[in-house]
Amino acid sequence: MSPNTSVGRPQVVYMSETVNTNGKRKTAKARASISEGEGELRINSRPLDIWADQSDTQQLRIKEPLNIAGSDVLEDVDIEVNVNGGGKQGQTEAIRMAIARGLVEYTGSDKLEREFREYDRNMIVEDPRRTETRKPSQSSKGARHKQQKSYR
Repeated sequence: MSPNTSVGRPQVVYMSETVNTNGKRKTAKARASISEGEGELRINSRPLDIWADQSDTQQLRIKEPLNIAGSDVLEDVDIEVNVNGGGKQGQTEAIRMAIARGLVEYTGSDKLEREFREYDRNMIVEDPRRTETRKPSQSSKGARHKQQKSYR
């Protein structure tokens, strides 16, 4: 046993010092920066519990990749996320994706990526669906909505 390893805790080898990743959902964009640290998670320079103060489900969704990765990885990293655009739910999904991608890149673990994909594929792979643009000379209600027509 080498003198650098601690007993009872597996040693995790990290690929680089700082990793920058992004995640997108609808019109929300999140950029995550993961670096060595004490386990802090900040969103737009605020702690998670302040950013998602109104909804416990948002906090749980954001913490999913951290729970899957395990406490041994989480205790050794600081995560700073900047997010803008979209609504709260889209931002939550974008943050979740950025964190998951960043943890995979930071640890360099194929096993972790497989665990994310098995749990929810959208943690790693972006959802390509976007809002369809409104067409001219139609009703203002949506992309395919037509004005009502009377035959009598």
